Amino acid sequence: MDKAWQEMSAADLGREIARGELDPRELTAYFLDAIAAHDFGPRIYARTTEDRAMAEAEAALKRAKNGLRVSPLDGVPVSWKDLFDSAGVATEAGSALLKGRRPEADAEALRNGAAMGLICLGKTHMSELAFSGLGLNPMTATPPCVNDLAAVSGGSSSGAATSVAFGLAAGAIGSDTGGSVRIPAAWNDLVGLKTTSGRVSLKGVVPLCKRYDTVGPLARTVEDAAFLLAAIEGGKPADLRGASLKGARIAALQTAVLDDVRGAPMAAYRSAVERLQAAGAVIDKIDAPEVARALDQSAVSFTAEAYGLWREAIEAAPEKMYGPILERFRSGAAFTGADYVAAWEVLAECRAVWNARVAGYDAVLLPTAPILPPDMARLETDEGYYVTENILALRNTRVANVLGLSAITLPTGVPSCGVSLMGKPMGEEALLRVAFAAEAALS
Repeated sequence: MDKAWQEMSAADLGREIARGELDPRELTAYFLDAIAAHDFGPRIYARTTEDRAMAEAEAALKRAKNGLRVSPLDGVPVSWKDLFDSAGVATEAGSALLKGRRPEADAEALRNGAAMGLICLGKTHMSELAFSGLGLNPMTATPPCVNDLAAVSGGSSSGAATSVAFGLAAGAIGSDTGGSVRIPAAWNDLVGLKTTSGRVSLKGVVPLCKRYDTVGPLARTVEDAAFLLAAIEGGKPADLRGASLKGARIAALQTAVLDDVRGAPMAAYRSAVERLQAAGAVIDKIDAPEVARALDQSAVSFTAEAYGLWREAIEAAPEKMYGPILERFRSGAAFTGADYVAAWEVLAECRAVWNARVAGYDAVLLPTAPILPPDMARLETDEGYYVTENILALRNTRVANVLGLSAITLPTGVPSCGVSLMGKPMGEEALLRVAFAAEAALS
């Protein structure tokens, strides 16, 4: 066994399987053993699926031996956020409200992934019902940040990110409603891809806010993210060959996203701008008033729908919820149906203005999060700190959600400081090419 397996990209593991140099059964057993032995294993995985994983690995080995591999990641073990339905396995979305919930069928994304050869290691912990960007969950478990064990790892895909960052999965599948893939990816020095709403199936995914919910990968590299996206869609990955920043036009968004950015994230962002320019990108600063206007619709468009979906279950047993999450859901009761409809009318106008403004750019650049991962203990005891840090953590990532865009976060080399590129709606392939070239410039 090779300990380097825990540090290799999913794509490189797949290539070793394809060359006959790596047995998927040994690889899968190695990851399962690593999870069981790791001090943070129980705080990262809600449950593992050993029998399923080993059966899938056996099938992957047979395909590899017969030259019948079905994707570049056939035989590679990954984790799944605990809001993807798994047949016969508890899927509880980090909430005591759903304790013991056992779906009869896999989520469509999980079913697609399995058909493309992904090995399911198990289900990872998450923020309660996915309604926080911090990753704190006193009701189940809170994974620590890989760079600061006293800090939260980011949410809501907290276990997804840490499963990869701590070497307990080769890749992970999470969800992103307001930043839930990108925040934990950035804080744990990973690549995180937010797909466009409607791109990846939400069938069998426990919802938070259906008009915003998206499914996307967390990974070590952009190539891994491209391969994982293709797997959960059951399609072909983006062609990254020949990707270059030479002549690429990138807009550096100024409106809202640079406000109150703290020291390390701002320094990392400025350094990233310089390195992207040195690699040949043409970067223009742009102001976009529609961004601030769209962000102003966040409270009604997110919380009204979330509370509408969960009101009955929440009010039947509010004592089962963590106080700050309960309050955030209940805030949605303050809005009327007319408020909700009006908010979405404004968002439609903002999206049209934005799409016209950035039509000539290949991507839009911004800091992924304006803050570093907050202290775990203080979040549990200081209500004001929890509220301010959660709002700040989500502000920049939420831009892509309210504007209906594809987006990806990349590591900068500064711990827990990522930068994001936003692309066009349903423009993931083009965005991945820009990100692949940017990754080389930033690494």
